[in-house]
Amino acid sequence: MTEEEKTETPEAETKKEKKNKKTRELEVKIAELEASVAERDDKYLRLAAEYDNFRRRSQKERESVYSDAYADAINALLPVLDNLGRAVGCEDPKVLADGLALILKSFDEGLAKLGIEEIKALGETFDPERHYAVLHIDDENYGENEIVEVLQKGYTRGDKV
Repeated sequence: MTEEEKTETPEAETKKEKKNKKTRELEVKIAELEASVAERDDKYLRLAAEYDNFRRRSQKERESVYSDAYADAINALLPVLDNLGRAVGCEDPKVLADGLALILKSFDEGLAKLGIEEIKALGETFDPERHYAVLHIDDENYGENEIVEVLQKGYTRGDKV
């Protein structure tokens, strides 16, 4: 033992023990905090990965919805195309006219499946939100702003023209 160690008083030894005890407590506290930080880092990384997967999955679903809607629209109109192809070969004018009337009906049904409706215009009052005017006629036989002729039909899907 050195001379210093021999001369240490019991009071100094108690202070040294308290200091060592405090150091051990702080080391334990640091270890606990490091473990807590590591756990939070892990949670953060997992959450970030989960969000990235969610974002990719949502993008795929959006693309799928568009693709499915597109396919549904085409499927509703393909029978009309097939019927027009058959009508091209018809030589009897009466049969051709009847066939074209059926094709028009089939096309209207296809549009109805897609939620598309014709805007009723003939005889209605002109509405600039739904109608497009090409010309104006002053005639006493018709009411004010009454639509007297339809050059091209309009359609709506929901509230959209």
